[in-house]
Amino acid sequence: MDSGSEGEGHRALRHGPKRGRGARDLRVIRDAALLCRNGKVVASGSIQEVERLATGGSATEPLAKRTAETTGTTSPLQVIDAKGRVVSPGFVDAHTHLVFADWRAAEYGMRAEGHSYLDIAAAGGGIRSTVEATREASFQELCYRSLGFLDQMLMLGTTSLEAKSGYGLDCETEIKQLRVAAHCDEKHPVDVVSTFLGAHSIPIETDRQRFISQVIGMLPMVKGLDLARFVDVFCDEGAFTVEESRRILLAAREFGFGLKIHADELKWTGATELACELGAVSCDHLIKVSEQGIRELAESNTVAVLLPATSVFLGECRGAPGRALLDAGAAVAIGTDFNPGTSTAMSMSLCMTLACSTLRLSPEEAFTAATWNAAWASGLGGKAGGLFPGLQADAVIFDADDYREVAYRFGTSLVDTVIKGGKVVVRDGKLMYR
Repeated sequence: MDSGSEGEGHRALRHGPKRGRGARDLRVIRDAALLCRNGKVVASGSIQEVERLATGGSATEPLAKRTAETTGTTSPLQVIDAKGRVVSPGFVDAHTHLVFADWRAAEYGMRAEGHSYLDIAAAGGGIRSTVEATREASFQELCYRSLGFLDQMLMLGTTSLEAKSGYGLDCETEIKQLRVAAHCDEKHPVDVVSTFLGAHSIPIETDRQRFISQVIGMLPMVKGLDLARFVDVFCDEGAFTVEESRRILLAAREFGFGLKIHADELKWTGATELACELGAVSCDHLIKVSEQGIRELAESNTVAVLLPATSVFLGECRGAPGRALLDAGAAVAIGTDFNPGTSTAMSMSLCMTLACSTLRLSPEEAFTAATWNAAWASGLGGKAGGLFPGLQADAVIFDADDYREVAYRFGTSLVDTVIKGGKVVVRDGKLMYR
């Protein structure tokens, strides 16, 4: 199954995400094969078509019979038999807060007793709690934790993700977080795309306007060190206003950063409309997005990144209006929002389940949102999220014979094998890359 496969009807998709009802257009091929070389997809299609390409049209017996998972012996090809199983592009997690210290389990109990996100923040919890712990943690400690998280995500089928800073709220710690993310990208098979989220909250040691100036002042250093591709702002009640967000994002654009916004999660603020106005790559959350915001997203190139695990975790089970966004013609992606306070989920297949059950996406739309569209929301459009020629050979083999089972059979992982850049990195649910 390929959410972005080659062919006349699909070539245009190389240049952008799937929009509206087009998100249902999966290329599902029975008895299919995938040919990879030098870390890239060379061909995908029927077994007969791909075997002809693999053998130069001279094969006398089926490729799978000539060799099985061998290299350099009777055949230069490694053959993986996925008969009776589903093969899809690797998941792309479009929104994570990968690098942090400590968990916030106590807040979970407070939330279960009826305390709101803002109540918890006012009591000294929330983002500021993680900020204190992350400031105290060493670079080595954060690397160890983050690499461990990536291992777990990889075993769950995630091959690329976007990772935000934002638990420093000072120059030293924000840079430390971004350096950890860069280290992870270098050392781990999962591709990590970094986002600078210096404007995540207001630290207790300064006032709003001074801190906004400090965030803007960090931009030249982040750019000069090449530590982030995007700049994000938490534009919501209790965080940054639309005008404050505009000021930060316009400064970021001047330095050549792509733009992202945490938008309309807790209350409608007009953040979605701002994202569309500024040409942001994505705006994320959208639980409280307005009808006007939905219309503007449908008319823009901004991807709506929905985070259903977060809305369920926060008790907003209705979540973002996924069905309305798709019906309006917007491009929709999903992510885990993995973080220590409001979504500890690492599983993209679980988020697909929640997207179907709470946001009313179809299984096909959820697959597109978790692969092809998520890649575009993460700055990896045309590189990851599909299985057509020229893209990274990132694929997942599921222990299922129907692609709909990936979302349908929630609460467990059906991942058997993960291929990253043409190499097997997970087999039988176990890490193989070390």
